[in-house]
Amino acid sequence: MFHVNQEPGARIHDTDPFATPDAERSPVRRMRGRLAAAVTLWTAGGDRVPQAGLTVSSTLVADGEPGRLLGLVDEESDFWTSASATGRFAVATLGPAHRQLADRFAGLFPAPGGLFATGEWTSTGYGPVPADAGAFMGCRLDGFREFGWSLLVEATIEVVEVVGESVPMVYHRGRYRGLAD
Repeated sequence: MFHVNQEPGARIHDTDPFATPDAERSPVRRMRGRLAAAVTLWTAGGDRVPQAGLTVSSTLVADGEPGRLLGLVDEESDFWTSASATGRFAVATLGPAHRQLADRFAGLFPAPGGLFATGEWTSTGYGPVPADAGAFMGCRLDGFREFGWSLLVEATIEVVEVVGESVPMVYHRGRYRGLAD
């Protein structure tokens, strides 16, 4: 159970009470947990397609002409339904102040009124982006295929907007962490 009136970023438990204990996880999952990954928010939808989003830490950006993006997403997510319908989506970087937002879009924190009901959002032609995101990319969906228990999504980066310097949030060993120098 979650308490709605708790301090921003506070948790009731130090660990996810629904998480599979380490000893019961596959060796591959345990290894993956030891690889720190940037936390991003993927969003899609707009006028004719419901807005949806998903917290994603399996994201890879490749520079080039054009820039390319790969990511692993849940095939059964509302995000995938919206992104595959529109053929476009936004990817925003998240920082330490976005812990509750990341949990909300991962389905770990309640979202009364819907995922986009709280916070300030900027509308883009690709999907809504948190107004305080350090950067975002507008992507065109190029293809996908089953990859493990996820979909490997391939996209072309059409728009990049970077706003100043920001500290990324990373996901490591089942927890969000900020980067320290």
